[in-house]
Amino acid sequence: MKAIIPAAGLGTRFLPSTKCTPKEMLPVLDKPVIQYVVEEALEPEGVDDVIIVTSPGKPELLSYFQPDRSLEGLLRERGKAAYADAVAATGSMPVDFRYQYEPRGLGHAIRSAADAVAGESFLVLLGDYVVPGRDICTKMLEVSQAHGGASVIAVAPCAPEEVSRYGVIAGERAGSLPGSEDAADCEPGAVWRVSGLVEKPAVEEAPSNLYIVGRYLLSPLVMDLLADQEPGAGGEVQLTDAMARSLDRENMYAVVIDPLSGYDTGTPSGWMATNALMAAEDPRFSGAFWDAIEERGGLKR
Repeated sequence: MKAIIPAAGLGTRFLPSTKCTPKEMLPVLDKPVIQYVVEEALEPEGVDDVIIVTSPGKPELLSYFQPDRSLEGLLRERGKAAYADAVAATGSMPVDFRYQYEPRGLGHAIRSAADAVAGESFLVLLGDYVVPGRDICTKMLEVSQAHGGASVIAVAPCAPEEVSRYGVIAGERAGSLPGSEDAADCEPGAVWRVSGLVEKPAVEEAPSNLYIVGRYLLSPLVMDLLADQEPGAGGEVQLTDAMARSLDRENMYAVVIDPLSGYDTGTPSGWMATNALMAAEDPRFSGAFWDAIEERGGLKR
């Protein structure tokens, strides 16, 4: 199975930083965001390749995942074996690239990798959402296997008054992940059968408060439907529109995840919060992090 990571956007909200550095290459602790997503994609058994869909103006992504024997050798000569091993690890990851030559939407970006998935189910992981536990894709695969290879999306609950900010699902409860049988309908581990997908509904019209997070396991039908998908919201080819069309022909399921299991790095404030929260929890950095905070008098709102 292949995993597709769309990473062709301009990173406008991070300008001027992203004028020379792709948004996906901004660091979270000691690794760029894109590496966390690639590592997560490769976590489930059976995922053997990652396809990053990027634009020609981001050669840094391609360079990052290529071997650099010269740098490795220099680091080893200087006794920095751990750094050399880290460089070697990124250069050996099974990562390939496809290009989106014009910004025509998420659905168009995913369709740019159609040749790589060749009629098979595939994962999609949005490149600005970091999941340290790397467990969402495994949960989706588990649900898919229990339902004959159906498409599965990850959803999370939001406050009812926030549904107008997201795409939400319509559907009904269809079971649970093992060990989560006592979970309520909108609690982690609950599984729904999806009957509809509604983009940014009004509060009074929302069919649920379960919004789609940036993880998908999609059937070959969805990729086929993207081939002739008409532009939708914003004049772009929307993945959600092709997914909605697929519901007339095959089942789709959703697994509820903990909304705090991932970090959104798609905005400057989200990226900064992700660094702070992960630094505070990571034993490699937490001591020095809190020392630096306390040195300046602590945190005040």
